[in-house]
Amino acid sequence: MFLPSLFSLSPLLLLLLLLALLPSTPAQDHLSFTFNNFKAASPNLTLDGIAEFTPSGLLALTNGTRNKIGHAFFPTPFPFKPSPNASVSSFSTSFIFSIITDNPTYPGHGIVFVVAPAPRLPGALSARYLGLFNETNNGNSTNHVVAVELDTVRSSNYKDINDNHVGIDINGLDSVASKAAGYYSSNGRFQNLSLTSGKAMQVWVEYDGGKKEMNVTMAPVDLPKPNTPLLTLSKDLSPILNQTMYVGFSSSSSPIRSASHYLLAWSFNMNGLADGFDFSQLPKLPQIGQKKTYMLFKIGLPLICLVLVFGVVSGVVFYIRRKRKFAEVLEDWELDYGPHRFKYKDLYIATKGFGEKGLLGSGGFGRVYRGILPTSEIEIAVKRVSHESRQGMREFVAEIVSVGRMRHRNLVQLLGYCRRKGELLLVYDYMPNGSLDRFLYNQPSFTLSWQERFRVIKGVASGLFYLHEEWEQVVVHRDVKPSNVLLDGELNGRLGDFGLARLCDHGTDPQTTNVAGTLGYLAPEHNRTGKATTSTDVYAFGAFLLEVACGRRPIEPRAAAENLVLVDWVFSYWRRGEILQTVDSKLGSQYVAEEVELVLKLGLWCSHSEPVARPSMRQVVQYLEGDIPLPELKLMCNSATGLMFAHREGFDDFVLSHPQSSSVAESLLSGGR
Repeated sequence: MFLPSLFSLSPLLLLLLLLALLPSTPAQDHLSFTFNNFKAASPNLTLDGIAEFTPSGLLALTNGTRNKIGHAFFPTPFPFKPSPNASVSSFSTSFIFSIITDNPTYPGHGIVFVVAPAPRLPGALSARYLGLFNETNNGNSTNHVVAVELDTVRSSNYKDINDNHVGIDINGLDSVASKAAGYYSSNGRFQNLSLTSGKAMQVWVEYDGGKKEMNVTMAPVDLPKPNTPLLTLSKDLSPILNQTMYVGFSSSSSPIRSASHYLLAWSFNMNGLADGFDFSQLPKLPQIGQKKTYMLFKIGLPLICLVLVFGVVSGVVFYIRRKRKFAEVLEDWELDYGPHRFKYKDLYIATKGFGEKGLLGSGGFGRVYRGILPTSEIEIAVKRVSHESRQGMREFVAEIVSVGRMRHRNLVQLLGYCRRKGELLLVYDYMPNGSLDRFLYNQPSFTLSWQERFRVIKGVASGLFYLHEEWEQVVVHRDVKPSNVLLDGELNGRLGDFGLARLCDHGTDPQTTNVAGTLGYLAPEHNRTGKATTSTDVYAFGAFLLEVACGRRPIEPRAAAENLVLVDWVFSYWRRGEILQTVDSKLGSQYVAEEVELVLKLGLWCSHSEPVARPSMRQVVQYLEGDIPLPELKLMCNSATGLMFAHREGFDDFVLSHPQSSSVAESLLSGGR
């Protein structure tokens, strides 16, 4: 009896022994996990997008590839609530990360720690959405997402404080709390950290379920956890998080910026503090260039005293020279414009002395430099304009301040000015992606899609309509062209230099005729009279429309005679019924034919040689937004000569015919498709 009984129990004992030897799932047994590196993490993490494990044990969320997403999630959900209607329990996580970029001035986007309902984020977009959301679900309460972002791009759409910040996000990218990246040292002083320095940094995220409070702390990897958190948010997460949730990371790269986002270690714990790391097991980061070697020298007391004396003398001399160097023109009447007046010293420091490294470009009105204001860390662009004449200076500054009061999403904001000797400095919001013409002509490996171009076109039209009709005064831009259209962090078009040509007239001889503008964008009547009007702006906008759609400049000096002038070239294809043959070849077939045809025909209409025949910017916006259909074009009389720059035989035979316009009887639009 004994032997059969023992034999019958052996399989059960064997099964229990096998179960005891099997590796347990941390999330189920201990509600925690720790990765000191990711060499053996492959079965324990779910990767998505371009995320991958490197041979050295790093978790690479992105690898420098543009416009891509990387996700990494723990595959097992955690019980954040004991029941669906209960409060969220305490939880804690810590991780070590590094962002490496070849160009710190234009880094890619940052890293986000995510608590989400699922280990995948379907439909998420890269660039401005950080691989978390898209344009339809961003901000929706049904997302049930809590995230901590380490963001390296300042997005005005989401009210980011700068391009180097930490934020707590709930269901969307508008951070409910944010602060510049850094930590508080033991003496309580705040120390800045650069997220794109390429160095390893540690982050702690802790939620106290009893206090309903989340704390975010960070520090360099070689320092212990600071006592004072960087961010504190008092908020009950119970209505936001589900009973079970997944934890992980997301990162993305933009279409024009690239960076590599790495995780070196990660730990997580429900109902307790996340475990610390064994730093001896951390993987090594890729090297960036050659390592700089710093040598320390011991200096004797006599030499130190000599240096101190020399330093005091040098400081006095430096102070005197600096005071002279930063001398600026300031008159009593300018005190009324205090908020709009910048100190030359602040602009000099912001642009690092107007050095060549910060030069963004130069044009007809001066050179433009990138800077960061030392007091607020706001990125700015400073345009230096020569202004020797003192005649009408008070009216000139008053007009600058007036222009600075304009507010429109498609205008570059003029923040203020500074006067120094024979120079005027204008301060604008900084646009990180530069001007539109750089993307049309100087980016062989990258081009804007038609969707992006059409959004820019509509944005510029909206901004020009605001200047012409919605602002309290009529403002004529005078120089609408791609180089004066700047792109923000999300590739939205913003019209710059508005009113600058008119403002600069104050510094010229009032007896002279100043024809401001650029060849190819000047209306015929502007050449004849020198007078700029809203209609001449419409003409320039017509050239802009054709240029963006065709990827060609208004005048190509090296082209054949029949292809010299862009509007003539497009007109000839329109007459043959082949207008879509003029579309920029870099777009291939990736465009919406109806939208392109609308833009090309509208460009021809705006380029009419007779001002009265051109549409207003109000009509242009209505056509582009599809509020009203574009009227058909009808040829009044045939012309064999086609179009000629400044005097367009044939095209002048078109006149506007529209049900809402009684001043002109016939139409310029039509025939060809």
